[in-house]
Amino acid sequence: MQSEIMLLAQTLPEGRVFGLDSQTAISIGIQLLNGIILAVALGFILYKPVKEFMRKRSEGIQQRINDTDAAMIKAQGLISEYELKIKEIEKERTEILEIARLKSIDEGKLILEDARREASEIKKRSLDRVLSDKKRLQEETRFHIIELASLIAKKYITLSMDNETQNKIFEDTLAQMEVTPWQS
Repeated sequence: MQSEIMLLAQTLPEGRVFGLDSQTAISIGIQLLNGIILAVALGFILYKPVKEFMRKRSEGIQQRINDTDAAMIKAQGLISEYELKIKEIEKERTEILEIARLKSIDEGKLILEDARREASEIKKRSLDRVLSDKKRLQEETRFHIIELASLIAKKYITLSMDNETQNKIFEDTLAQMEVTPWQS
């Protein structure tokens, strides 16, 4: 092979690296014609399948874009629906809290009213008990005073009178005391 390269180098004119002769021009023309024929043949053979492949790919991509857009619209619808539900829940929560607050105020008023009523009843019972105790004590005091007065009168009379006169005065006084009402 080295000998061939040497032979080619000798055939070349002096100072030139590449010799352009008729055989090289014909060889280049044939290669160019082969390239054009190959390009045209491949264009006819492969153009439709490649075009169909690209069309299907474009349709697939467009379908995915459309599906994504539809999913986004559906998601936006769901988001707005959820936001509406959240607002309704918030409104319902506020209403429930307001009802509970009003109910607790009413229950508090009822409890206070019941407590006042009960306190009033306790006070009334206490006053009634105090009055009944006061009457009972007055009655007991009256009986003790009567008894004491009788004892004093008996001693006084026994010292100053005879038995017959004493008995008569005692009976008269006792009868008078029973008829006379006690002053309160």
